[in-house]
Amino acid sequence: MENATIADVFDEMAQLLEFRGENPFRIRAYRNGAKAIRDLDESVASILEDESRDLAKIPGIGKTLVEKTQTLLSEGKLPQLEKLRQEIPDVVIEMSRIPGLGAKKAARLQQELELESLADLRKACHEDRVGKLKGFGMKTQQAILDGLEIAEEAAKRLRWSEADGLVQLIDQHMQACDAIDQKEWAGSYRRGRETVGDLDLLVVASDRSAVMDHLESYAGRTQTIMRGDTKISIRVGKAFQVDMRVVDAEQFGAALQYFTGSQAHNVHVRKTAKEQGFKINEYGVFRTDDDSRVAGATESGVYEAIGLPWFDPEIREDRNEFQWAEQEAMPRLISEDEIQGDLHMHTNATDGTGTIREMADAAIQRGLSYIAITDHSKRVSMAMGLDAERLREQWKMIDEIRPEYEGRLQILKGIECDILEPGGMDLPDDCLAEADWVLASVHYGQRQPRDQITERILGAIENPYVTCIAHPTGRLINRRPAYEVDIDAVLKSAAEHGTLMELNANPARLDLNDVHLAAAKRLGIPIVINTDAHAVEGLDVMRFGIKQARRGGLTKQDVANTRTWGQFQELLAASV
Repeated sequence: MENATIADVFDEMAQLLEFRGENPFRIRAYRNGAKAIRDLDESVASILEDESRDLAKIPGIGKTLVEKTQTLLSEGKLPQLEKLRQEIPDVVIEMSRIPGLGAKKAARLQQELELESLADLRKACHEDRVGKLKGFGMKTQQAILDGLEIAEEAAKRLRWSEADGLVQLIDQHMQACDAIDQKEWAGSYRRGRETVGDLDLLVVASDRSAVMDHLESYAGRTQTIMRGDTKISIRVGKAFQVDMRVVDAEQFGAALQYFTGSQAHNVHVRKTAKEQGFKINEYGVFRTDDDSRVAGATESGVYEAIGLPWFDPEIREDRNEFQWAEQEAMPRLISEDEIQGDLHMHTNATDGTGTIREMADAAIQRGLSYIAITDHSKRVSMAMGLDAERLREQWKMIDEIRPEYEGRLQILKGIECDILEPGGMDLPDDCLAEADWVLASVHYGQRQPRDQITERILGAIENPYVTCIAHPTGRLINRRPAYEVDIDAVLKSAAEHGTLMELNANPARLDLNDVHLAAAKRLGIPIVINTDAHAVEGLDVMRFGIKQARRGGLTKQDVANTRTWGQFQELLAASV
């Protein structure tokens, strides 16, 4: 069982216990344990198997959660959770998200009307069965109908790239407001989380009313949820919420720090401040003894006042950042302008739209020094994957084209070769041996048992002609979970065999995730950030991969395709 699955169980336990009104300390213990396990860059199972280590000593995980983790690993489920699920049906949780309904009324509706889904609730409203219940009425029934769509959409989080698109539109709109003196986005969007539940905008303005009026005039606004003296919340589209806080200039840095950091990061910051005789909140840093302000106007000033360095937003998760600060070893995180190559892209020979020349020209325009053409192998028949004969014809074409790009761009003869369901590669070794660059990937058989998928990938890593494993867990954010794979075993094998691992920058993939990237970094595995472009425009998703890499704590040195062409050739030679 993967760490993320165990963490999900503990998060669900916390949610259901909270719904039932249980002891808040117990609820917090589950949430803290879930976060600690999700942030580990090695599997809980491997720690428990090591007799020299104690999982309970990891901050956030106590003896009780260790016992429950052992139960999960041995039985595949948690009896306490199964009982809670029976007591509190999923539909009750979903109904409680309807604005104004609440947990008690949701539970009563579910019991009295025997509802099994939000669709059942909608039907009951249309049949006036809700309005006829004592304590509800027709007005409440209409309010439930109005809020149903919001509840259905509120359960969804936007991928970071989708939230980024909305940010760009709102930024463009807000540029026309002359009252704004300072503006910055905060929250999980600024940290670069894979999905974003809402957006937080902070501004300093000469006229608070004017800036709120301007946000309300945004064409995409469908509702103003609330408006006060310093905060306004609007709904964009069906359900997505955007909050804007208007703060004083002397508070801006403190508010930015407060509303950017994860809860765990901010708890650590407040603890550090308290130890030094300060208190810190969204309004500033103050001395505990006389309440005098010492910082707040700038974010760096807030951190500096309590003896901490400024942290890149992407690493404010209370994972490694405070240890790095204590050791004076803060990494300089990778930036997009350091990328020199892109080693995963498709052409119109399979399911891409561009020719080799068009992809090469586009790469030059984006400042790249080398690329690999990696069309699909024959197993991906729906994409007209290449067999050995067609692949060699493409490589011959690349040989003919290369002189046109001499001194401007190196074009590698590559292939994205499927790892077959029974194991082994989709193309024979004598063909793969002729390639400059071989990506191995799993596209089929993703529902196979964990051991089988793991063995398939390990077999590819051990193949002497495979250079890199592409999108190693196969997940599609908000659409498809990762397939069951022992990622610890995969990473250890990659480290042993000198096989590179891909961070696929496609915003629907971002695979590897941030925790896996941190593990790869610890093991010294070079990461390759690739776009997996299927068109010229697809090369522009590199920045999403960079954001993910920064969350994993990666620097230029951790990423293989930041190297010059000569340096990259040396890396390839060393990995053979």
